[in-house]
Amino acid sequence: MENNTSSAEDLKTIRKIMEESTKFLSLSGLSGVFIGLFAIAGAVIAWFIILDGGNIRFGEYLNSIPLEKAATIRVQMIINALGVLLLSVVTAFFFSLRNAKRSGKGFLTPASKRLLINFSIPLTAGGIFASILAFQNNVLLIIPVFLIFYGLALVNAGKFTYNEVFYLGIFEIITGLFAAVFPALGLLFWIIGFGILHIVYGVMMYRKYEV
Repeated sequence: MENNTSSAEDLKTIRKIMEESTKFLSLSGLSGVFIGLFAIAGAVIAWFIILDGGNIRFGEYLNSIPLEKAATIRVQMIINALGVLLLSVVTAFFFSLRNAKRSGKGFLTPASKRLLINFSIPLTAGGIFASILAFQNNVLLIIPVFLIFYGLALVNAGKFTYNEVFYLGIFEIITGLFAAVFPALGLLFWIIGFGILHIVYGVMMYRKYEV
C-alpha cells in the first residue's frame, strides 16, 4: 500500500513538473477582474460622454450627425479603446510578474514566450482587420471583430496556460458572433464580453488558484 501511494505521489509530482515546463501558470485572477472593470469603465465613458446621452446604438448615432463630428467621435472611441487596452496589458503584466515572484518561478520562460506568440498573432490580425473596417467606415463590425479575434487569441494561447483561458476564449467568440448579429448593440456586447466575462473568469481563477 505504501509503495502504491508513493508511486501515485511520484506520478503527480512528475506530471506537475512537466506541466510547469510547458505551461505558463503565473496568470492572476485579479488581473481578469481589473481588466473587466476597465472595459466596463471604457464602455461607460463611451456611452455617456463620447456618444452624448447614453445612446447604445452608436452606429445609428454616428450616421445621424455631421461627418466631421462623426470622425471626431471615432477618434475619441479609438483613444478610449487604446486606453483600456494599455491599462489591461499593464495590469496583466503586473499581477503575472507578482505571481511568478511569489511562486519562485521565472516570468520570461519558454512557456510564457510561446503563450505570448500564440496570443499575439490572432490579436494582431484582428487589430489590423478592425483598423481596415474603421478606415472603410464599417463601424458596426469593429466590436464583433475585436471580440471574435480576441476569443481566437485566447483559444490559441490556452494550450500554454490554464484551461480556463481556452474556455474564456470560446465564450468571447460566441459573444462576438452575437454582436455581429446585433451590431447596433455593440457597446452592450463589449460590456458582456470584455467586462462581465472577464470579471467572472477572474473571480473563478482567483478562488481556484490563489486563495
